[in-house]
Amino acid sequence: MTEQPIRRPISRDEWLVVVASLVAASALANLWSWRHDAMLNYGDAVAHLHIARRVFDSHRPGLSQLGSVWLPFPHLILIPFVAVYAWWANGIAGMIPSALAYIIGGAGIYRLARHWLAPSAALVALAFFALNPNLLYLQTTAMTEPLFLCQMVWLAVWLVEWHCALNNDPPRAARLLRCIALVLIAAVFTRYDGWILALLAWTSVGIVQLRKSTLRSRTFWIATAAVIAAPLLWFAYNAFYFGDWLYFARGPYSAAAIELRTASPGSGPPHPGWHNPWVSLLFFVKCAEMDAARESWGNFMLGLTLLGTAWGWLTTHRRGFNWTLLLWLPVPFYAYSIAFGSVPIFLPVWWPHSWYNTRYGVEMLPAFALGLGFVAQFAIAVAREFKQSATRFAAAALYAIVLINAWAVLRDHPLTYVEGTKNIESRRKFEMEIPPVLRSLLASRPGGIVLMDTSVYPDLVAFTEIPLRQTINESDKEYFSNALAAPAAHAAIVLAFDGDEIDRAVKAHPAALTMIRRFDAPGQNSGTVYVSDTPLGSKAAER
Repeated sequence: MTEQPIRRPISRDEWLVVVASLVAASALANLWSWRHDAMLNYGDAVAHLHIARRVFDSHRPGLSQLGSVWLPFPHLILIPFVAVYAWWANGIAGMIPSALAYIIGGAGIYRLARHWLAPSAALVALAFFALNPNLLYLQTTAMTEPLFLCQMVWLAVWLVEWHCALNNDPPRAARLLRCIALVLIAAVFTRYDGWILALLAWTSVGIVQLRKSTLRSRTFWIATAAVIAAPLLWFAYNAFYFGDWLYFARGPYSAAAIELRTASPGSGPPHPGWHNPWVSLLFFVKCAEMDAARESWGNFMLGLTLLGTAWGWLTTHRRGFNWTLLLWLPVPFYAYSIAFGSVPIFLPVWWPHSWYNTRYGVEMLPAFALGLGFVAQFAIAVAREFKQSATRFAAAALYAIVLINAWAVLRDHPLTYVEGTKNIESRRKFEMEIPPVLRSLLASRPGGIVLMDTSVYPDLVAFTEIPLRQTINESDKEYFSNALAAPAAHAAIVLAFDGDEIDRAVKAHPAALTMIRRFDAPGQNSGTVYVSDTPLGSKAAER
């Protein structure tokens, strides 16, 4: 006999408490981030907003502006929000979809846990997930982790419910299969982790369909075609716009190319774990522990999570628990990616004692939360054996432990927030000094075109309070190439950083350019602002 998909239907009051709690936590975190000017700390968050904006605000608007390396779905859903200039400039545009993903993902964690756990234990799982300071900070930014976590969680939810509905409710199973396919397609277009997730999940779905003699299902084959088409579409996009179907993997902006440019010749491996899967595994697991718990508590937390997951599998695997093991996919994925995919992680506690890609560990929060939910269920059951009234005290103690852990992570400063603050330190001086100079120059050159590279400091455009189409930048292709050949003739103002393409163009074609000011920042290539002395350059905006 097929088990019911949920222990006991989730009541309306339960959902009200869950959703209200998630909304409150998200709102408080966003208020804090806003007051501390932290929404734009991550350079990648700024770049995501910039990519979304240039799809419609550029000399070459269109899908080609989505770029080649980062997958397009996060940028596509940002477009309605970056259309509001102020939201693009202050980061609110990135916060809105991330916060929604956090709320929906948290609701998914609770729904997933309630398939096997009582409300008190499911709330422990939810609290561990939702009160994590690293996740709370990331959901105030345009980073893609909250969105991908939401996709992972709901994939697990729908897989479990699809498995339960296969025998006793075929129409619902068909609907859920379509939902599974849609979330997998979204995941494929969100992060490259999603490609492996889609492969494993959909292959498993096919095996189950085969065992149940339902492989001829029309819904299954239509969904299969859609899931397979997703990565093929990305290959085709890269081939059409960039001339290489693997441009995202081997182009000049790929992770491998960046690793080659930044590596020091003859200095040994470019990062810990390079071509060493074991060290890579240790770095990712340590990162996940430090994202989820206080550093000194990480191993204990991980041990409890593994025990809870094992207990859940032993006691509930006939009710679809096996599907939740997909939540552990980030472990092998990042162990491989760090070793062979040019994706390093730096941690402050291990050499080279720095912060880089520390947010990747957040992807383990759903697996940790569900495992700890089973630990909580076991602890409450043990307390009930001793005394019925002790269950309330046991649940209260577990909630307190989760709160203490969240407070400890917050007090020790969340890794992702620290990395973000260090990230913006390298940009802050330029972002404070260059825009006022550009605004002053543009005041006497209304509508003047600015020749600049926006790939490193995209916020300079928003802080200058001009639209992207008032610049000629690296995404403008032929416009950019023409401007490099004659900077003074194509732009009223030129912003160059030492060693970049514009700097080389200015040195090769310095005629009719006057240097206005030079800008320096610690550890960064110096920037220089020039103005065009030619009437053609001064009126470039009119052309």
